[in-house]
Amino acid sequence: MIAIVCGLVFGIGLVLAVSPWFTPPPEWRPWGPWKRLREDVSRARIPGLTALRLVALSLAIGSVVALIILAVTGAWPVALIVSIGVAFLPYAWVVSRLGAHAKTVRAAWPEVIDAMVSGVRAGTALPQVLCDLAEEGPVPVRFAFDAFSRDYSANGRFELALDTMKETVADPVADRIVEALRIARSVGGADLTRLLQDLASLLREDARVRGELEARQSWTVGAARLGLAAPWIVLLLLSGGGASASVWNSPGGIAVLCSGAGICVIAYLIMKAMGRLSTDPRNLGGAR
Repeated sequence: MIAIVCGLVFGIGLVLAVSPWFTPPPEWRPWGPWKRLREDVSRARIPGLTALRLVALSLAIGSVVALIILAVTGAWPVALIVSIGVAFLPYAWVVSRLGAHAKTVRAAWPEVIDAMVSGVRAGTALPQVLCDLAEEGPVPVRFAFDAFSRDYSANGRFELALDTMKETVADPVADRIVEALRIARSVGGADLTRLLQDLASLLREDARVRGELEARQSWTVGAARLGLAAPWIVLLLLSGGGASASVWNSPGGIAVLCSGAGICVIAYLIMKAMGRLSTDPRNLGGAR
C-alpha cells in the first residue's frame, strides 16, 4: 500500500514538473496604462516615436531639468517636483498631436463620403471606390483606405477588408460608414447614396458646433494652464539663495511643496474634467 501511495505521489510530482514544458505559455497582456500609452503614441502617428522612446525621452528631460534646478537652487524637493511636472511635457505633446489628428480626420470624413457618393453614382464597384480613396482621398484618412486596399488585394474578401479598415481607424464615424457599406454590399442598398449624404450633413454640422465650442474653450484652458504653471515659476525665481534652499529642504518646506503639488494636480484634473467635450462612443466598434 505504501509503495502504491509513493508511486502515485511520485507520478503526480513528475507530471507537475514536466507539464510547463508541454503546455503553451500564457498569453502576455500588457499593463493597462502601458497599453493605453502605446495606443496613444500609435494614433499620434509621430514618425520614429514609440512608447518606450517616449518614456526614455521623458526621463531624460526630467533628469536634466532636475540637475539644472538642483545646481542653481540647491533645493532638491523643488528640483524633484518641478522635474516630475516637466517630464510629462512629452506626453502632453503627444496628446495635443492626438487632438489635432482627430480634428483633421473629423473634418475629412464629409469629403470622403462625397467621394463615395460620386463613385457609386458613376457606377463604380464599391470595393474599387474604397481602393481609389487610398490614393485620391483626403490625406488624413488615406491610411485607412490603404489598409482596406492591401487587405482586399490580398484575400479578395470585402467583409474582412472592412473589418481591417475599421480596426485601423478606430473611429465612431468610420464605424458608421463601414456598417452602412456592409449592409449595402450584403443585402443591397438602393438608398445608400441618400444615407451617406445625410451622414455627411450630420458630420458637417457636428464639426461646426464642435469648432465653436473649442474656440470658446481654448482661451479658458490656456489661462488655467498658465495659472497652474505660474506659482512654480515664481517658486523657482525665489529659490536661488542658500537660505531659501535650507527652508525648502526642511520637513516643513517639503510638506508645503507636496501639498501645493497635490492641490495643483487636483485642480488640473477638475479643470480637464469640466472642460472635456463629449465624444461619440464606438457602439459599432469591433470586427463582425
